[in-house]
Amino acid sequence: METIGAIAVFDIKKIDLNLLVSLDVLLDLRNVSRSAERLGLTQSTMSSQLARLRRMLDDPLLLPAESGRGMTPTAYALRVAPRLKDVLRELEAAMAPRADFDAHRDSRVFRIAASDNAVGGIGLALAGHLCRGAGPGIRVAFHRPDTARIAEQMVSGEIDLLIGSPRMVPPSAKARVLVEDGFVHVQRHGHPRGTGPLDLESYCALRHVLVSTSGGSLHGYMDELLDAMGRRRAVVLSVEQFTLVPQLLHATDLVATVPRRLAQRHADVLDAFDLPFTAEGFTLSMAWHARNQADPAHQWLRGVLLALALAQKAPG
Repeated sequence: METIGAIAVFDIKKIDLNLLVSLDVLLDLRNVSRSAERLGLTQSTMSSQLARLRRMLDDPLLLPAESGRGMTPTAYALRVAPRLKDVLRELEAAMAPRADFDAHRDSRVFRIAASDNAVGGIGLALAGHLCRGAGPGIRVAFHRPDTARIAEQMVSGEIDLLIGSPRMVPPSAKARVLVEDGFVHVQRHGHPRGTGPLDLESYCALRHVLVSTSGGSLHGYMDELLDAMGRRRAVVLSVEQFTLVPQLLHATDLVATVPRRLAQRHADVLDAFDLPFTAEGFTLSMAWHARNQADPAHQWLRGVLLALALAQKAPG
């Protein structure tokens, strides 16, 4: 310990953890011989450690008792004792072998980055599972994915899990496919187009809503496919959230091309039709930082999400 001005500065890097354990026992038992016995050390080793502690902390710590039996702690030792015990207890807990996770009794906040479409699908199923299969200590916070920062957020622990397209998954992350889905054309019940099979001419002539999760674009994946065929559709409205589509279509004669599962969730207000051209489907993966690979709580969450995704697997 050195003094700078009037302030005592202790260099924590010089601490020997074994000495702190010995100090804790010495302050408990206030007897060198009994302390040595408890720690499985010789009395001379225990005396040597007490001498080192006195030099390191610049305090006698324990003084001979007036009765001649045992030792009396100094004022400094009395102040340090309870704090030292708390620190050692916390350190022991932090370094303890990995324990099992009990979703009914343990507490954990999971922060998941996911689009509104993913939240509307797998997120709703997760909410239902939490009500039935987890205790009040398990909480989930959904965040809108920030593609530019997702790798950084995973490293810092700001995000525990990503549910997104494979192109959003950082190269260093662990990942597993969660959802495989395709696209369908949707329109409101009673739409003037009718409910007959959809042909390419009609598809291009209809007025479309485009979901642009990156924001503001009026030209998406379907438009790229149409471009390759020398065709063009009429995109008149662009939104960033899939959840807005059913409301917009229900109130207008607009149409949209959306994931099949989203159409199924809103079958009460929307009719769905196969596209009049071939469009590859898409996948949503769940991704996580490698440090969470063996974490029991994280394993539980991934297992739940995978089971829920399999349970609601879309037909066809």
